[in-house]
Amino acid sequence: MSQNRGLKEQLLNQLRELLDERMDTTVKAIESAKEARDSDTKSSAGDKYETGRAMMQMELDKYQVQLSKTRSLKNELAKINPVIKLNRAEFGSLVVCNQGNYFLSVALGEIRVEQTDFFCLSMLSPLGQALRGKTAGDELVFNGQTIQIKSID
Repeated sequence: MSQNRGLKEQLLNQLRELLDERMDTTVKAIESAKEARDSDTKSSAGDKYETGRAMMQMELDKYQVQLSKTRSLKNELAKINPVIKLNRAEFGSLVVCNQGNYFLSVALGEIRVEQTDFFCLSMLSPLGQALRGKTAGDELVFNGQTIQIKSID
């Protein structure tokens, strides 16, 4: 196993942990919102009661959408096999450039592995689209800067 494949596995593990933490936090928020909604007692001001329940339901709906998106990201990550050697920038690629290191996976921002920063990008992001299909040695101009691809795995 190459060093980059080990890095990909570490990146995947960190991303999974991050998504698990997000899911746990969201599930707790959903439970809390349900509790608050269900424990709200009807007062003499009926409109106030209905408004409060509606607002809590909106909050609950927001958390459920968040949970669904997080599960979707986790499912996308599960499709990446860190052992497969990729020669082109595509979903699952680790792209090392002169301007930074990119893991083309899901859009979760910057992750640090072995004292090196990696930007986790979606293939749908502008930079992900610009990198798509490129190979080691290719250059591209993005936001006025020349990016040289050193290696892809």
